[in-house]
Amino acid sequence: MKKQDVLNAVSMPIYSPSFKKGPHVFRNREFMIISYETDLEALRQAVPEPLELDLSNGPIVKYEFIKMPDCNEFGSYTESGQVIPVIYNGQKGNYVHSMFLDDICPIAGGREVWGFPKKLGFPEFRVDSASKDCYIGILKYGELEIARATMGYKFEAVDTENVRKAMENPNYLVKLIPDVNYEPKICELVNYPIEDVTVKEAWKGPASLQLFDHALAPIAQLPVKKVVGALHFVSDLTLGKGKVVYDYLK
Repeated sequence: MKKQDVLNAVSMPIYSPSFKKGPHVFRNREFMIISYETDLEALRQAVPEPLELDLSNGPIVKYEFIKMPDCNEFGSYTESGQVIPVIYNGQKGNYVHSMFLDDICPIAGGREVWGFPKKLGFPEFRVDSASKDCYIGILKYGELEIARATMGYKFEAVDTENVRKAMENPNYLVKLIPDVNYEPKICELVNYPIEDVTVKEAWKGPASLQLFDHALAPIAQLPVKKVVGALHFVSDLTLGKGKVVYDYLK
């Protein structure tokens, strides 16, 4: 293997890369997003500078279950985690605080390329097989359940154009990669775009959310005080190339 062959490798291991180069196109990506009010001080601890909290609707967290049945290079998988409304340079956006999913390919790619805070977990997102009238979201970390959500099945239609516009807001991540001596080699605030969005259907309805304590998956550190809304929708989209907007090492 020549030096240039090493440089041409997309990801590790270089003899059999964990993921391939995008674009990563998602088809029929299905979301259940439950917005809830949380503890303000805990929220302040979760969001890194130079991002600021967007408190226009109060101390809000968006808890997401996402089913991704068809994505170029990444395959078919399910994801769950927390997103926090923020402001950067006067513009509203979202900061991704936690993500758990069941597929090593997008775990490796998401962390190494953009800096998504991905850990291995076991999320489920489906229609209740007994009642048939609600969606169920369950997240396990290892053996234990750490999140449980329900939402009424397609209660009230929502304007898909408003959902599409909201998805195109800026999204932020902290990408941290250590050097071989554990000192930070890369420490960046990354803005990643969601592009070519088509929202096929969107619904709101009643919802519930429970979060449970876990030492290594501490999503309950942003506790649920009150559920304030829920959105279910299906879309096609492309995960675009990220852009570094702030370098912590400089």
